[in-house]
Amino acid sequence: MAKAEKTDGILETVKTIVYALLIAGIFRTLFFQPFWIPSGSMKDTLLVGDFLFVNKMAYGYSEHSCPFSMCKFIDGRWLGSEPDRGDVVVFRHPVTGSDFIKRLIGLPGDTVQVQQGVVYINGEAAPQEPAGEFVETYEKQGPLGNLPQCSNAGVALGSDCVKQRYSETLPGGVTHDILDIREASLDNTPVYTVPEGHYFFMGDNRDNSTDSRVSPSAMGVGFVPYENLIGRADRVIFSSAGRSMLFFWTWRGDRFFEEII
Repeated sequence: MAKAEKTDGILETVKTIVYALLIAGIFRTLFFQPFWIPSGSMKDTLLVGDFLFVNKMAYGYSEHSCPFSMCKFIDGRWLGSEPDRGDVVVFRHPVTGSDFIKRLIGLPGDTVQVQQGVVYINGEAAPQEPAGEFVETYEKQGPLGNLPQCSNAGVALGSDCVKQRYSETLPGGVTHDILDIREASLDNTPVYTVPEGHYFFMGDNRDNSTDSRVSPSAMGVGFVPYENLIGRADRVIFSSAGRSMLFFWTWRGDRFFEEII
């Protein structure tokens, strides 16, 4: 009798775990996907160590909505809706399959060009206004331990790392911060024409972002197909500046539940 009760107890525990995993998988697939910010390409909108939930209902569902792109039965996009210019979007890289997070700059049919660090969309400049400096400590950041890039290059560990900050307004009225580190090759680009069914993305930390300004064959992102959009980032839930979320003394309480603009 005791052995049978023990076996029944183990089976109940296994069933509970399986049900919990199924519920978590359904929640992750249909509603919100957790996402950690591993790099500084979206500073100062998103910082290394920010944790957020991606709203997967925003644009509908494709094969990439499932973990490891397993929803092969979805042809195209179900319950799809178009993203808005200025949205901060998580998408599946067209070649590598990695998840990226960037800001949507160009819609299908748009022309996009960068000249002297200013973005031109359909021939019109997106206005930039000086917004002071973004200052952070020059130290290893996040689990990867990457060092930030600075306008004041050559600073010592523990010193201030400075970037110039500007407020940029996109067509349609979305205003957000961007950072400028230095004159860089991607401050001047050719004219890109966004194909139908594709989108053009850029990081807010313009000189430290792998994005649509470079093709996938040159280790960039290129144009991103609509089917590769996973969801919209709406709000930071939690943030930690340390190598682990367990290091509570590195938590950034002022960023908890902060809206992403």
